[in-house]
Amino acid sequence: MTSVQAHSDDHTHHADHTGDNDHLNGIDHITIDPGMLYYGNTVVLLSTLNPDGTTNIAPMSSTWALGHTIVLGMGVGSRTATNLRERGEAVLNLPGVELWKQVERLGDTTGNTRGQVQHGHGSVPCADKFAAVGLDRQPSQTVSCDRVAQCRLQIEVRVVGAAPDADGHFLIAQTHVQMVHADPAIVVPGTSHVDPRLWKPLIYNFRHYHTLGSQVGESAITETPSA
Repeated sequence: MTSVQAHSDDHTHHADHTGDNDHLNGIDHITIDPGMLYYGNTVVLLSTLNPDGTTNIAPMSSTWALGHTIVLGMGVGSRTATNLRERGEAVLNLPGVELWKQVERLGDTTGNTRGQVQHGHGSVPCADKFAAVGLDRQPSQTVSCDRVAQCRLQIEVRVVGAAPDADGHFLIAQTHVQMVHADPAIVVPGTSHVDPRLWKPLIYNFRHYHTLGSQVGESAITETPSA
């Protein structure tokens, strides 16, 4: 991707376009060319099963969920992509903000036997990523790969379809949820609802780590109303 060049969509670009009335008056947008569109995605530590039966964990943020289907996106040459294609199972471990340094360190490792360039920098082979970054294993119930014990929300899934993207650079996998594990401290008592006021996921926002701020409103169809 070429370096970012910004120019106005209109003939004139006004410097002050961040006023309080932008939502009423519209914004004088500019056209930009980002190197990667990681816009506020939830971070996942994805567990997959290696050929020798051990568990590989890899950080990713290209996921979205619809009902009990979760779609995952990753580089086609990664150990994670190979494991998903060959064994068809995984665990989505959702870390909180306290684990961001472990997430970042995992990005410097690969489950392949040779180092490779990924995420814009080099990665070194690592046989036991749990030990390398100080995370603990926890057995799963419906799949063979281990969960990450420190993650307060864990989702066991099986792959129902996987294919390269249009450019052939990424693997897009559709998975079906088998079981969800949650820390009781983030669940509304007596229900199966995660309390969004208590659960603060780690978010990858244009290659910076963030989390959710204070609530600004809620949907009319929420199952966990504030009042």
